[in-house]
Amino acid sequence: MSDSATPIPGRDLDALVIGGAGVDTNVYLAGAELDWSVETHFTRNVDHVGQSGGYASRLFARLGKRTAYLGPVGDDPSGRLVRETLARDGIDLTGLFVDPAGTNRSVNIMYQDGRRKGFYDGRGSMTLQPDLALGRALLARSRLAHFSIVSWARQLLSSARELGVFVAVDLQDVVSADDGYRQDFVDAADVILFSSTNHADPRPLIEAYLRRNPRLRCVVGMGARGAALASADGIAWFAPVPHPQPVADTNGAGDSLAVGFLAGHVLDGHAPADAVLRGQILARHTCTLVGTSEGFLGPRELDARFAELRAGSTAM
Repeated sequence: MSDSATPIPGRDLDALVIGGAGVDTNVYLAGAELDWSVETHFTRNVDHVGQSGGYASRLFARLGKRTAYLGPVGDDPSGRLVRETLARDGIDLTGLFVDPAGTNRSVNIMYQDGRRKGFYDGRGSMTLQPDLALGRALLARSRLAHFSIVSWARQLLSSARELGVFVAVDLQDVVSADDGYRQDFVDAADVILFSSTNHADPRPLIEAYLRRNPRLRCVVGMGARGAALASADGIAWFAPVPHPQPVADTNGAGDSLAVGFLAGHVLDGHAPADAVLRGQILARHTCTLVGTSEGFLGPRELDARFAELRAGSTAM
């Protein structure tokens, strides 16, 4: 597999996002900390389409990429919200199917400085059986497959590799490189993307993943510390990018870094380091959006901000 996804005749999709869309309920605290000693708190509670698959699908589409989503929603109001939102964005929903247990939900306790504590309910994600023939057909149309690590999605990894699709996997907030749940995703991937929020130094994780799968590129989100890009050739470290507005909400930041890199390098052919910078620009902008997955940067805005930073300007 090459380092980028070249156009192949008959592939009318740039990106197929596999799994992980749902509805987030963000609970914004009125004070700096949560007082667990009292029963009731006054908060601002906001529902929106989110989670890794929801953010990634919407981000790819906002950047003008021909995007499809393969995954479940429930036959419930949350499922209708996901379906209607993705359809409005022009995302191909041929692969949308029903989870009898309902739509994936998350509750995120949001602190005033943008930190969060998440509570994830994946409904039937561990037991669902996707239509493998339909999944294979969608993969055959796609240049890039971006996998969430919902358990049922692992059944499509072998088809993606057999069909020559570029495979990217969002490993989320990894605790240990020895986690058996993630191993087949790591083995099948060309690029893995993960958050180092549980690690002060991500180098041991990176080194362990590269020993397991030497062809990998690793894109690591490090929050206020910036980002990292690693391969068998070494690790490059990236400082955070400037923005005039403070960090208000970190939901979707990791997905923005991932999509910015994948769209930039894998689909558009930017150099890997430039693609990381494009992902950082997307992510930093996303951190200014409170309680929504609307308002992402479009391609012209991203190009302009990228050009400014590349030219050494601090204006954002």
